[in-house]
Amino acid sequence: MLFTGSGFLRAEVERIAAAAGAHLRIAADSGEAARYWDQVHSVLVGSDIRALPPRRRAPAVVIGLDGEGDSLWHLAAALGAERVAVLPDAAAWLAGHLSRARAPGPGGLVLGVTGGCGGAGATTAAIWIAQAAAALGARVLLVDGDPWGGGLELALAAEESPGLRWPDLAEARGSIDSAQLADALPVCGGFAFLSWPASREQPVSVPPATTAGVLEAARRGYELVVVDIGRGSGPLRTFAWDCDRIMVVVPAQLKAAVAAVRLLHELPPVEASLLIRSRRGADLDALQISDAVGLPAHGRLPDVRGVAAATESGRLLGLGRRRRVRAFTAAVLDGLGDGLPGEEGP
Repeated sequence: MLFTGSGFLRAEVERIAAAAGAHLRIAADSGEAARYWDQVHSVLVGSDIRALPPRRRAPAVVIGLDGEGDSLWHLAAALGAERVAVLPDAAAWLAGHLSRARAPGPGGLVLGVTGGCGGAGATTAAIWIAQAAAALGARVLLVDGDPWGGGLELALAAEESPGLRWPDLAEARGSIDSAQLADALPVCGGFAFLSWPASREQPVSVPPATTAGVLEAARRGYELVVVDIGRGSGPLRTFAWDCDRIMVVVPAQLKAAVAAVRLLHELPPVEASLLIRSRRGADLDALQISDAVGLPAHGRLPDVRGVAAATESGRLLGLGRRRRVRAFTAAVLDGLGDGLPGEEGP
């Protein structure tokens, strides 16, 4: 169902729905929307809507037009929407979303990991979580969500591993086959990865709709997708809105806690928790950090000697086999539920 009073948005979405073979119900006012809200597979809300019918579940997608700027993301956060679709760039993605809404299938978990402040250790945590999940037998994809981060493949010492990188997917449009994507990606440490290249060249621009299509295909092809999200507003909007859960890495310091609180305003309305990086002589303990930020602590990222050097030399996977690191990743994976191989159900 599309809830909008905009004739232009209605015409655009009707055209996309017709191409996708999806039946689209239109609601022009709150009363009509409330009547059908809980009967449809997916609710789309136009950017002209400012309030939802009372006691209704959050909409799946807020739809707007190129040029509306930051207001679209602010509206989506206020309404609790799962993601934003900016037309016309997101037309192909929206067509795929409407097709899948007719016959939704099971998919993997997309877990975002980001730093509450610069240098928090989000990339390290993401790599170790992916490594541990793969060791359990899960199909895992690690995604580099920071085009300005220098290339996740450097930390894996996998620059020469054959397979696609983000620039190779920049021209992809429409639905992406999950099996073909999996076959084309490089593998390291038992898991697949999709990285920005480790080069001095300016990052190639990848349209948000393409990123969404890639992550949707990844969800269908893997049991766990770990996204290392950059802290800039661009990476947050491009990658965070496709995550099911987000973990924020925060050093146990007051300044880091304050920075993390500011970051929360940029995150989508999904379940979020903290990974607290502890070290001797830290300003605050885990409980104080959790209270200050306002999110529960999901785990403690150990302060392992030599991490910085290991990142530079591509030896992070070796450190990931240490006992303290394995205890950390076991706690993180236990908290994700019983969907991964090796995890025991209730």
